[in-house]
Amino acid sequence: MKSRREFLALLAAAAVAPAIVRAEATPLAEIWKSPQCGCCDDWTKHLQKNGFATKVNVVADTTQARRAANIPEKLGSCHTARVGGYSIEGHVPAKEIKRLLAEKPNAVGLAIPGMPQSAPGMDNPGYPYDVLLVSLDGRTSIYARY
Repeated sequence: MKSRREFLALLAAAAVAPAIVRAEATPLAEIWKSPQCGCCDDWTKHLQKNGFATKVNVVADTTQARRAANIPEKLGSCHTARVGGYSIEGHVPAKEIKRLLAEKPNAVGLAIPGMPQSAPGMDNPGYPYDVLLVSLDGRTSIYARY
């Protein structure tokens, strides 16, 4: 039989374990956006509805955040995010971010250049767009088509 102290330590560890599992299951998306951008707010809500925790940084210009995230300027959009060590540029669907986190490719992250009208946060159906995987050397390949 374990001592009372060992039993209490085991009980305390068991109580904390579910909280640790929940914290790991809820990825944090840290977002940099301009103060006047409503579609960025809508994209943030899209992430939240899909199980992401969010931290929003309001900045006058997102260029520095994009550079720090190693996203080439030609892939720029209205907001930049970091999730699970990856950079996310633009209105990338939560589904593709989850896929990225599960597959863990050796890459910078995902980007949707510009502001496609049917992407999450824009929500005007009927406009096709591609989600691009950004490689470490800045080249891109199509990760998903919508």
